[in-house]
Amino acid sequence: MSSRPSNPTHPTSRPSQCPVDHSGAITLDPFVSDLDAESAALRAAGPLARVVLPGGVACYAVTHHAEARQLLTDPRLVKDIDVWGAWRRGEIPLDWPLIGLANPGRSMLTVDGEEHRRLRTLVAQALTVRRVERLRAGIEALTESMLDRLAALPAGEVVDLKAEFAYPLPMNVVSELMGVDAADHPRLKALFEKFFSTQTPPEEVPRMMADLGELFGRIVESKRREPGDDLTSALLAASEDGDHLTTEEITNTLQLMIAAGHETTISLIVNAVVALETHPEQRELVLEGAVPWENVIEETLRWSTPTSHVLFRFATEDVPVGDRVLPAGEALIVSFGAIGRDAGQHGDTAGAFDVTRAPNRHISFGHGPHVCPGAALSRLEAGVALPALYARFPSLTLAVPADALHNKPIVTQNDLFDLPVHLT
Repeated sequence: MSSRPSNPTHPTSRPSQCPVDHSGAITLDPFVSDLDAESAALRAAGPLARVVLPGGVACYAVTHHAEARQLLTDPRLVKDIDVWGAWRRGEIPLDWPLIGLANPGRSMLTVDGEEHRRLRTLVAQALTVRRVERLRAGIEALTESMLDRLAALPAGEVVDLKAEFAYPLPMNVVSELMGVDAADHPRLKALFEKFFSTQTPPEEVPRMMADLGELFGRIVESKRREPGDDLTSALLAASEDGDHLTTEEITNTLQLMIAAGHETTISLIVNAVVALETHPEQRELVLEGAVPWENVIEETLRWSTPTSHVLFRFATEDVPVGDRVLPAGEALIVSFGAIGRDAGQHGDTAGAFDVTRAPNRHISFGHGPHVCPGAALSRLEAGVALPALYARFPSLTLAVPADALHNKPIVTQNDLFDLPVHLT
């Protein structure tokens, strides 16, 4: 089950193995065994592709850059799940493994217009570029302490860089930002594994959702009793000062920020290391100082985007997309994995990993009013972690062939099970 070829220079030219049903819909692989081929098949199907999600749920996917930009700002597409005809008709089971992503409760992820601006503004105020930059010293100190621990391991030992570095760094940063105790990290990790996975047994889904709600509800109540210098406490204070956030909105915002705030950065760091190690000529350009690390981060975001698909938008009326139509009442996912290598935006070399690419105008953090508010924080964390990692271990190598690395069964994230390396 290979997620990347050993020399993935032009994956857009590889034939797709994705099953297509009698209606022409592409069935997304619940095991994510070959994301590159799946993304290529989606692009080839046109800017608007009919897809079937794990669990047999049908929807549409936007797969080209220009059309995605258009749809992400189109007011005819909303986040209200009650617009979805299949949901209204009772065709989406409550134990569907992806139900937590399709209907995560009231937050800025599920509302539009003035309500979206109200919720988003409170979060965005805490995550402006200037405020995020104030976190740099703490992120640098945390990074160095983690690298010290890695340097103390026995020489020659295989290290899971994801578990030992790429996961704990963003999880600690976003937890401190939101006021989540480190003692909750193991429980959060276990629950989020089930939350994102397409392989969570249906009978476990309701319990998992209830456990997440209980855990984040408990954190919110603890901050209500004892406020701290964190975003959760700030949201509670804003509610008391007249912004009228409900407990549900605060709890769901906390869950959203923790989930998105660590998963995206984990994948960004891991995917950047894999891309550099499988493209040694690109790696040397960076280590020699000929190309800044910022280029590595932006090219990784484009070429191996952390978020493969975002669920959902719903059409309030028929919406033309290229020479096709997204019908009213249908659901749309944004396939960032396909969009990042769209030749219509990035030219004939769209399938190549090239840290010298300029300009590099991707939309891997979204576009318009729904761009990820944590984008600056994720870029900062990767911008600290990657150069520090290679400064300490300039001869880092993969401990297994690249084609032995496996994607986790997560339809929304471009995420590996592990990243075994030699630190030399």
